[in-house]
Amino acid sequence: MSATDSPDVAAAKRLLDLAKDRGFIFTRTAPGEDGPLIGRRETIEYRDQIYLAGFGDSCHATRVRKSGLLMPGGLPTIERAIGDAVTVLHAVVTDWPT
Repeated sequence: MSATDSPDVAAAKRLLDLAKDRGFIFTRTAPGEDGPLIGRRETIEYRDQIYLAGFGDSCHATRVRKSGLLMPGGLPTIERAIGDAVTVLHAVVTDWPT
């Protein structure tokens, strides 16, 4: 974190670090340090994914329950978060247990 980060940027960086501590692995989907990020985490019960594309309302996360059964149309999404980076990261870090 730099001394010039806005409060939103500082909060997003802290939440991103918490998400990493809770098992998410992030990859940048476009070049540059401000390119969008995708974070993925697999647990015994869930497959979680976060898409972060800045501070507009263009970020989202989904949680899908894993199953050994084949389901037409794929597995149902059981949790979803949509909004800016801080809103999405906060929902995932606080509401989605590992």
